[in-house]
Amino acid sequence: MIVLSLVLLAFATFCRGGHDSHGKRSNIVFILSDDQDLQVDFLNYMPLLSKHIIQKETFYGRHYCTTALCYPARASILTGKKAHNHNVTDTSKPYGGYPKVVSEGINDNYLPLWLQDAGYNTYYTGKLWNAHNLDNYDSPFARGFNGSEFLLDPKTYEFYSPTFTRNGGKPVNFNGAYSTDMIRDIALGFLDDAAKADNPFFLGVAPVAPNSDIYFTGEDDANGIPEVVTNPPFPAKRHKDLFNDVIVPRTPHFNPERPSGVHWVAKLPLLNATHIEFNDCYYRQRLRSLQAVDELVEALVDKLDRLGMLDNTYIVYTTDNGFHVGQHRLQPGKYCPFEEDVHIPLAVRGPRIPENKKTEIATTHTDLAPTFFSMIGADMRDDFGGAAIPITECGLEEVVHDRFEHVQVEYWGFYLSESKYRYEGRRIPNNTYKALRVISKDYNFYYAVWCTNEHELYDMKSDPYQLHNLYSGDSLANPSRRSAFSVSLSKVVARLDSLTMVLKTCKAEGCVKPWKQLHPKENVNSLKAALNPKYDHFYEVEQPRAKYDHCAEAYLLELEQPTFENMGKQFIPG
Repeated sequence: MIVLSLVLLAFATFCRGGHDSHGKRSNIVFILSDDQDLQVDFLNYMPLLSKHIIQKETFYGRHYCTTALCYPARASILTGKKAHNHNVTDTSKPYGGYPKVVSEGINDNYLPLWLQDAGYNTYYTGKLWNAHNLDNYDSPFARGFNGSEFLLDPKTYEFYSPTFTRNGGKPVNFNGAYSTDMIRDIALGFLDDAAKADNPFFLGVAPVAPNSDIYFTGEDDANGIPEVVTNPPFPAKRHKDLFNDVIVPRTPHFNPERPSGVHWVAKLPLLNATHIEFNDCYYRQRLRSLQAVDELVEALVDKLDRLGMLDNTYIVYTTDNGFHVGQHRLQPGKYCPFEEDVHIPLAVRGPRIPENKKTEIATTHTDLAPTFFSMIGADMRDDFGGAAIPITECGLEEVVHDRFEHVQVEYWGFYLSESKYRYEGRRIPNNTYKALRVISKDYNFYYAVWCTNEHELYDMKSDPYQLHNLYSGDSLANPSRRSAFSVSLSKVVARLDSLTMVLKTCKAEGCVKPWKQLHPKENVNSLKAALNPKYDHFYEVEQPRAKYDHCAEAYLLELEQPTFENMGKQFIPG
């Protein structure tokens, strides 16, 4: 029995990861690009990422951010919580920015500190937080790092004039230096530091490419929001002439003849020839700016190899959120629940990672902190709103049939155009929504409720470009309109509506297992199971519908009523 227990323990450790064959704890290098979507062909223009990571590891083809904006997305990565739980929902005051991180207590309770408590040395370079600037970088210092060199506003997004603070020291501006190359060299220096220490290490590397080049004017608008001038990102000079003939892929949803979506998106005019030319230029500049990121990946891999640490180091590559360029008639930007803005790359290389494998399990940014804990063999925190992503062959096999299939995307506030061409204004108000992606081998749905109480439903199997809103017209009322299970779409919507109601204020495990909240005494863990006809009355009659009373600018609990907690037994089927 002792031998069997040891074998089972060894097998569990092998499936989970965390140590090499000699019992030495694994290192982690976390590369976080900025605004890199998965949908618009970018990975085909990053051959070094493909060579060193994608072909050497597992690629997660269904990875999503849970808020399509860099600041809330980064807070979700570093806390393992959804935006409505960490309550950092914007990039600047009053609902976001570094001061909000401090006031919410995140600077005293987040990933780098937890890793240090687990015995890891931690290093970080590049963009950590928005509104982390010359005035507040030392009040207080960002905690949790043995070595750091952070980009600081107002120069964070100026590719050729970055400002850094090293280990909390006086900020230095490097006018004329290329930001991504500096971050590469700083990261390589931190690897040298890590190699000299006895502890395992975590290194975060966060270039701003392919984000827009953003210049802060120093002025605030009427709402107290900093005014900025945005331009396409600038590449390194060695890459400025690449891809001259490349254009944005002309997919069916690029500048479609008929408007798509709801709310303000449905009112967008067709892009004219000048707009399209600008979008193509913007796209090329994004591709060019990513070449230095591609080279950064190779430099880190080569350095780890020379230091003898590559085989015992996990390398995780992702981005904070996606980006659209002309899809749905949208000028360059993010902030929307469309696939371009939320469906993003995730690739993992490291000990016992299956080589050149692609998996379609649903994963989100709230799963990354638990995954890092799994990699180092740490006990999971009770407040995580995600679940560790399986990274080994046996781990992936174990979750094929029982991992959650939902992704919640939430947003509050305005839409910001990053183009020089505007709609009715640079900022479009009331861009507040709650969206769902529910994905399995049998079905693939997108569902959203906007604060105007307009709804969207797309069957992504038959409509991957999100052009035909099934919620409009007579699609739901028509009993002949069926889903993948030969079930009427109205029944599907009733389930998705209730799922939205649970997830909008969920906490911890409730965010991972929302069907359990709805069916605590039943074996229901998927949309397919919830579509059992015996639950029809429960979903179609007893449950409240998801609707808005306000277009809130941020997560304000009093405006999110009713919540699951105060609805009591109404959620329990009789």
